[in-house]
Amino acid sequence: MSVIRSAVTGVGSYLPEQVVTNEELSKTVDTSDEWIIERTGIRQRHKARDDEPTSDLATEAARRALADAGRTAADVDMIIVATTTPDMTFPATASIVQRKLGAPVCIAFDVQAVCSGFVYALSVADGFVARGLSKCALVIGAEEMTRLMDWTDRTTCVLFGDGAGAVVVEPREGQGTSADQGILGFALRSDGTKTDLLYVDGGPATTGTVGHLRMAGNQVFRHAVVNIAEAITGACAAAGITVPEVDWFVPHQANQRIIKGVGDRLGLDEHKVISTVAMHANTSAASIPLALDTAIRDGRIRRGDLVLLEAMGGGLTWGACAFRL
Repeated sequence: MSVIRSAVTGVGSYLPEQVVTNEELSKTVDTSDEWIIERTGIRQRHKARDDEPTSDLATEAARRALADAGRTAADVDMIIVATTTPDMTFPATASIVQRKLGAPVCIAFDVQAVCSGFVYALSVADGFVARGLSKCALVIGAEEMTRLMDWTDRTTCVLFGDGAGAVVVEPREGQGTSADQGILGFALRSDGTKTDLLYVDGGPATTGTVGHLRMAGNQVFRHAVVNIAEAITGACAAAGITVPEVDWFVPHQANQRIIKGVGDRLGLDEHKVISTVAMHANTSAASIPLALDTAIRDGRIRRGDLVLLEAMGGGLTWGACAFRL
């Protein structure tokens, strides 16, 4: 029996021009290149210009994804932007991206699940596309995390950067098996009792300010390794696959130690794990599509490969997705 799957048909990403290396950061923050690399694996991050809002990054990533899919803005009928650093409280950054792309009247809204945002947004797009409610959806993860940094807190400000990644999602006919091209299964989770482990200490309804990012790093690390592994198992079960069948693992690029810890817990071969955190640090909802685009561009991930995504962020939220490219 044939079924309609939502498939990733194009991928694109964008990083701001300004690069801030660990050595440059050590001139203004009490840290060092050695300290950052040893604890995180990060070597540099990108920083948006003052006049370069999140929507600019998202729009450029979207243009590149559309070109990769052989589509134009005129084809787009839905835009979902996963971001925790929107241009404004409202309208949604997705609506601003729609205008900048020159896309026609369509569905456009934001998803806020912090670092898990891209996986959450992809699941929403899947619900529209697989049910015939969208024919060409843009799913974008875009963040300017440097806007949220307390530059006197060396435990957090060295971890984050700015960037955007996007995918085009379109319907594809399949046979209802794990051999189909398209999204095969999800597992999404949230535990609101852990909000104090990773949060921003501001907001329009509380302080009336943007606030700064605060994190209990050791506790987040511990929850990440255990929770992510469980969600991955759940996503694989929903997809009808096992972890050893996966060709490529594209995790949220938060910290090299977390990436390795999850890979080891799952028994994944190191060569199957895509890691780009060294080059752009933690870009929150943008990190997965950034890493995915990198691995497709350099020829590692190819059409037909079985790919596993995962992320964990403030909320705490976490989740995983299995799809065949």
